[in-house]
Amino acid sequence: MDPAVDARPTLPVAVLPATRSWPLHDTAASRAMEAAAASQLPPHALMARAGRAVARLALALAPRARSVLVLAGPGNNGGDALLAAALLHDAGVPVWLVLLADPGRLPTDATWALAQVRRRAGLVVHAAMPASWQADLVIDGLLGLGLARAPAGPVAEAIAAVGTYRGPVLAIDLPSGLDGDRGTTFGGIAIRATHTLALLSLKPGLFTAEGRDHAGQVWFDDLGVAPVTTRLRLAGPPAMLAVPHSAHKGRFGDMVVVGGAPGMTGAAALAAHAGLAAGAGRVYLASLNADAGSATCRLELMQRHVDDMLEPETLRARTVVAGCGGGEPMRAVLPALLRHAARLVLDADALNAVAADTALQHALAARGAAGRPTVLTPHPLEAARLLDCSTGDVQGDRLGAAGALAERFGAVVVLKGSGSVVASPDGALMLCPFGNGRLATAGTGDVLAGWLGGLWARQAAAVADADTLADLASAAVAGHGLAAEQGPGRGPLLATDLIAAMQALG
Repeated sequence: MDPAVDARPTLPVAVLPATRSWPLHDTAASRAMEAAAASQLPPHALMARAGRAVARLALALAPRARSVLVLAGPGNNGGDALLAAALLHDAGVPVWLVLLADPGRLPTDATWALAQVRRRAGLVVHAAMPASWQADLVIDGLLGLGLARAPAGPVAEAIAAVGTYRGPVLAIDLPSGLDGDRGTTFGGIAIRATHTLALLSLKPGLFTAEGRDHAGQVWFDDLGVAPVTTRLRLAGPPAMLAVPHSAHKGRFGDMVVVGGAPGMTGAAALAAHAGLAAGAGRVYLASLNADAGSATCRLELMQRHVDDMLEPETLRARTVVAGCGGGEPMRAVLPALLRHAARLVLDADALNAVAADTALQHALAARGAAGRPTVLTPHPLEAARLLDCSTGDVQGDRLGAAGALAERFGAVVVLKGSGSVVASPDGALMLCPFGNGRLATAGTGDVLAGWLGGLWARQAAAVADADTLADLASAAVAGHGLAAEQGPGRGPLLATDLIAAMQALG
């Protein structure tokens, strides 16, 4: 390799499981970082660092590899793969290198990387996938940032071939076919990696929508370049809350759950139970079912008639969680809640009522404009109703959908799903990397809403603005997800067991 090239080695860091918050950069920001870094370094230095980083991780993942299949595409992502192949060859690893691109039309850095390959005696560049192959590791450098359409031709065929492989796959920067901004694929044509090495910047698409299923374990190498400030971040784990010896329930605030229409009383009871477990000092359950008894409730809960909890002075002193199992009766009580609640979490049927009623939409927006704090916790279908679009539209741009709701209503928004998004009205976004499919059971959303409300009641004095409220929401989402990852058993997690698992995390 050219000795004039600065190829200072760095060490990749495991991003997941997340132990701290990380900055995320979309395609435009990542390209700006790359251009700025390249302008400050010797020619080809950034690619030299990237190639070394890929080779180092490959050797760590498969230290006894007898064969490595390296797939290189037409961009600089392919250049990283070419250089990694050369370095693995230098280390004595047998490499089968496939370049699915016109060698005469590669970018400047990738052309340089190809020249490094051609200097290696015995390292052959193949122009097509082998008819049959075996490998101890596959390195995916086919496609990178800025994908605008589905992979086609030989690249799509290579992706399909890797799809039948059961060994480890290391994707460079992004699994080929994955949208780095949205975490979506075009028709499911994308590499399913076991490991992804993000270079220079972490892309949000690795952590939301389909990204988490395609990226596997995410690693990061900053290539020796200082991070750039961003309003988009990956959430870290929730902080432990210290409880003074002198504490008493009156210091931890009051929470009211309004919901539980006939046939759905369990949803409100779950939210109230979660609020208690999160540390609210007192929790009132204002059921919308006049005949609801206490059979489904914790004995610690205080049950009240809903009309008694709608007095302005009562609402101005409490944190309210509304909508869990609320049904159609929810619509009648929302005007008072929107106007008077000091702190308001809207979930489930409260969101559906707002989506169906223009007057309630105006009232929610007016609440935000007046500076009265609100958190919305929609799942994708509820978000689609609020935005008057399809669920596919929401899932196709989860960050954009959450941001649009936060801006429209002046609220903090938690868009639930794989890689839940927490959006602030000022444009800040947080992605939560915790959780899994064990949360796909009835009532887990009610638990999240109640837990968030309980944390908020307990820490009301510390939540001074939308940013600190978004941090609190992120902590609730992170605790919710971590409980699914670390809770008892391996199958679906029942909502009541989820509360216990969250409480066990502290």
